[in-house]
Amino acid sequence: QVQLVESGGGLVQPGGSLRLSCTASKFMFSSYVMSWYRQAPGKERELVANIRSSGGSTTYADSVKGRFTIFRDNAKNTVYLQMNSLKPEDTAVYYCNAPPLSAVGYWGQGTQVTVSS
Repeated sequence: QVQLVESGGGLVQPGGSLRLSCTASKFMFSSYVMSWYRQAPGKERELVANIRSSGGSTTYADSVKGRFTIFRDNAKNTVYLQMNSLKPEDTAVYYCNAPPLSAVGYWGQGTQVTVSS
């Protein structure tokens, strides 16, 4: 069955960096836009970044622009989120997804990112 597995989260101090990974299985990864989302406690899930199937075009939420970078390796069925200059407000559970999966309500387990001193 289709699976998205996020990893790379953890506890980091403000100003620090983390790189998240999301690996897809049993899914035509290279054919789809991939996105990173996040959900902080008590808040709705929000879109953080998108990357086109070829990797040639990306978009970001204003809150992360200039600090986060999304990129992908289609040979490894993996999408990444490089997060620099992290702030406490970046604390959330981070998820990756693609339109055909989110449309049917599929979400992976996510990876927790906590930014705190």
